[in-house]
Amino acid sequence: MRITPELNERLTRVGPGTPMGELFRRYWIPACLSEEIPEPDCPPIRVRLLGEDLVAFRDSAGSIGLLDAYCPHRKAPMFFGRNEECGLRCVYHGWKFDTLGTCVDVPTEQPDSKFRFRVNMKAYPTYEAGGIVWTYMGPQQLTPPVPDQEWLRAPATHRRVSKTGEHCNFLQAIEGGIDTAHSSFAHNNDLENPRLLRNLDRHPRLDVDFTDYGFRYASLRNVGNDTTYLRIYQYLMPAQQCRGFFVGLDGRQPELPGVFGHIWVPIDDEHTYVYNTLYSMDDRFPITDEWWEEHESEMGRGKDENIPGSYWLIRNQSNDYLIDREVQRTKTFTGIQGVNTQDFALQEGMGPIVDRSSEALGSTDRAVLACRRLLLRAMDDVEAGRTPPGTDPEAVAEVRGADALVPHGTDWKDAAKTMTLAYWH
Repeated sequence: MRITPELNERLTRVGPGTPMGELFRRYWIPACLSEEIPEPDCPPIRVRLLGEDLVAFRDSAGSIGLLDAYCPHRKAPMFFGRNEECGLRCVYHGWKFDTLGTCVDVPTEQPDSKFRFRVNMKAYPTYEAGGIVWTYMGPQQLTPPVPDQEWLRAPATHRRVSKTGEHCNFLQAIEGGIDTAHSSFAHNNDLENPRLLRNLDRHPRLDVDFTDYGFRYASLRNVGNDTTYLRIYQYLMPAQQCRGFFVGLDGRQPELPGVFGHIWVPIDDEHTYVYNTLYSMDDRFPITDEWWEEHESEMGRGKDENIPGSYWLIRNQSNDYLIDREVQRTKTFTGIQGVNTQDFALQEGMGPIVDRSSEALGSTDRAVLACRRLLLRAMDDVEAGRTPPGTDPEAVAEVRGADALVPHGTDWKDAAKTMTLAYWH
């Protein structure tokens, strides 16, 4: 499938009224982390989603509002509002709105005035689960059930989530996340160890299987005379991936076997928030704060790797991700510290929106092509009044990514029947 400049525009533009923007608005998507509005009446925060400027706040009762960023009176910024007594009050003239966008007080009008009943502001519904505040931005009458993925059902002791800002379009970020072949190169952080599984076979065979929630695909690598390294990725519409890490890079069980994933949420056409998810394989492996911070630092997105007070990396385009050419020559393939940072250097380095019309794709790009086909079909569905795939949470309730060392000739779809079944219920 050749991506023309016109199709590239269709795939990447996410603002209000665009085909891709309208597709995203048919799903529950992350708006922010719960930690960003941690307690009742805490300060509101700015939120930008799908090209829209919004403000999020947690009211006195703990309910979460996601409102237009600007007061409907004179368009003053609600970010400066007073979060008090179950509402957000504009500091320009004191107009106050609840989490539903209903105007509950207009102190500039006479006490007996009914004016406030004619005023409201845009508000999107919210749902809190898994350390994330989710929102639905589409037609109210088409609101799907709230998410019910396995990682949301895992106890807080066995799951974690973080967030990182990326300066590029959401699609090239996704395409990096579902590309298994690049891990043998971009993420080879031990040049002296040829026995790592992904270095034993650098040209994996891919097989894609479309599902009612998106697609899954198998990466198969020949790592021994009779052994295949099988990794099954899940792609959940519209922009989520998960994969298992039950087999370590060296073929042995890692310290914390689990299911890792990302949710890519467009801020606008040229910026994306990546929500990084992890939950344990089963109840034997709780996640400690110390382990999580060490893992996040290894990814390059630990507390000390972020610009203070933000979710954006210190290692970024402005400083060439602090690449160390001597480390690149002697120790790691890229010379860039952090797995996550290595991805960002490549994805952001393509430019804010990459030109897909001039690509030369190979056999290991099957998942990338499948993603594009699926998104194009889903946009057609929405425009034709049909329901796009993956809006029903039951479709993904029992799904997980997985990996294993299996004998040559194993039918991966047969293996998946048990490997990819959810543990947490």
